[in-house]
Amino acid sequence: MDTSVNGGNGQPGSSRPTQVTKLDRVVIRFAGDSGDGMQLTGDRFTSEAAAFGNDLATLPNFPAEIRAPAGTLPGVSSFQLHFADYDILTPGDRPDVLVAMNPAALKANIADLPVGGTVIVNTDEFSKRNLTKVGYEVNPLEDDSLASFQVFDVQMATLTQGALKETGLSKKDAERCKNMFALGLLSWMYHRPTEGTERFLREKFARKPDIAEANVLAFRAGWNYGETTEAFATTYEVPPAAFPPGNYRQITGNAALAYGIVAAGQCSGLPILLGSYPITPASDILHELSRHKNFNITTMQAEDEIAGVGAALGAAYGGSLGVTTTSGPGIALKSETIGLAVMSELPLLVIDVQRGGPSTGLPTKTEQADLLQAMYGRNGESPVPIIAPQSPGDCFAAVLEATRIALTYRTPVLLLSDGAIANGSEPWLIPNADDLPDLRVTFATEPNALDGSDEHWPYVRDTETLARQWAIPGTAGLQHRIGGLEKADGKGNISYDPDNHDRMTRIRQAKVDGITVDDMVVDDPSGDARLLVLGWGSTFGPIGAACRRVRAQGHKVAQAHLRHLNPFPANLGDVLRSYDRVVIPEMNLGQLALLLRGRFLVDAVSYNKVAGLPFKAEELQHVLTTHLNELEGVPA
Repeated sequence: MDTSVNGGNGQPGSSRPTQVTKLDRVVIRFAGDSGDGMQLTGDRFTSEAAAFGNDLATLPNFPAEIRAPAGTLPGVSSFQLHFADYDILTPGDRPDVLVAMNPAALKANIADLPVGGTVIVNTDEFSKRNLTKVGYEVNPLEDDSLASFQVFDVQMATLTQGALKETGLSKKDAERCKNMFALGLLSWMYHRPTEGTERFLREKFARKPDIAEANVLAFRAGWNYGETTEAFATTYEVPPAAFPPGNYRQITGNAALAYGIVAAGQCSGLPILLGSYPITPASDILHELSRHKNFNITTMQAEDEIAGVGAALGAAYGGSLGVTTTSGPGIALKSETIGLAVMSELPLLVIDVQRGGPSTGLPTKTEQADLLQAMYGRNGESPVPIIAPQSPGDCFAAVLEATRIALTYRTPVLLLSDGAIANGSEPWLIPNADDLPDLRVTFATEPNALDGSDEHWPYVRDTETLARQWAIPGTAGLQHRIGGLEKADGKGNISYDPDNHDRMTRIRQAKVDGITVDDMVVDDPSGDARLLVLGWGSTFGPIGAACRRVRAQGHKVAQAHLRHLNPFPANLGDVLRSYDRVVIPEMNLGQLALLLRGRFLVDAVSYNKVAGLPFKAEELQHVLTTHLNELEGVPA
């Protein structure tokens, strides 16, 4: 939807009238070498959109190598932003605008651009050598291969160097600012506020004021180029979205996880220790938490994954809230200590920001293939509660829920985020601190022996939650023994008794099975849909967007999303059996579907993708339409 009017560019000092087209949504993708600053450029445009009041969703996509081969397809880094004047759910399927900083960026991304889309190309990089690197025999800017797109040739490097000529920077250093030239041009095209970006650049490069001013000059040069050139006859406006009242900020999933951990400490009144080893894509949680030590938080960058989780569990033993963050390979290394937390029945929050696997796999790409590892990836019967946030902003609430379970039931809890959530961003309604849950705990202070003696028995349990008492070491009169060897029910002495092991195993399982979780809510507007689409984690956005499209075509479809993956909501089986067909899209080979088939004997249909990228709404729309047509007897 768009409307067009004539006018200036909406900025003070506008000198050239342009046609202003009003849009309800736009998808922009910045693409270039991994050293071209595309992530910074996209992040700054995202901040501009957030400051303007648009709803937004982002998808950063970059190589795992610190410096991938320049000018090659594997070295391309991109950042996609979808912003709109209404509620959106995904970063968009296809970019309306592609900013390509070199031939590799163009070739890697042009297939995603719809017919009529806009391409803004940095022509300075289209040398014969760079074209040859990516297999272009002929310069695509000089033949008809891009005829179906609106192509704008811009000498970004040359124009940036000219704008910075008087700064005294070398040619190489000046050229590095071309990403800010591109940001300035796009900011002009879409009437974005600029003050925040200039302030950010001066703060980011505060120790190098010459570099800061150079980037500001390049940013302004890009803006002024759009203002003065005759090439761009149209600018665009995307009005602010109508959000519910409140204070909002742009937030990534990892930042929301970090703030959730801070809030968990404040709500519980417990000191927090984060024991972590840097690993993509979870490292930013450690980075962010290290800035908030004033909230009684200790961050420890351990020498390896095992040491990180060991420190966190040790902190839990001492009466703190222990937290460890990692990705799939780290979960494999932490599994023995997580099992120790199961046996010793101590609260521990384990955050797994999933990525492509196996082994080192695709460190910077997204996947949700650790579900079975989270469920069963420990020796013995070792049940652990599992929850999964559905979006970047939802990570905050997910941490608080995981903490509630860990503290209430004295158990380790696994939280499954993923790369798309971790690095993606969206507007987040900042909660009122008074509305956060009360997570305070009570420590044991008196002997509790069931035989009336003055001993403390560590495995005396709450009759409702089956949680054992939490006794801080050093509390007078509460000496007790816990550890990895099987313990006698109640007393906690080492026990090899077969009946006791069977009983303790069943108690630990019953404790997890008995965790109270909310019933699953089903979005079924008509109330009589025959098809249910069920998801978990970051598939929430693409599934929701696909359902919107399918409903707009007149079809009836129900959507539900699981936050609690162990235990499942109590009404899940009844919900699954109430629909003729259940489709489960997952970024794995069908792990949730396998669990549901085994638990509820429902013939759930999997739709799977393990490409390192999120689902597109259009592909899920096609899948759902196919199933609906089959149910309705419509010929293929």
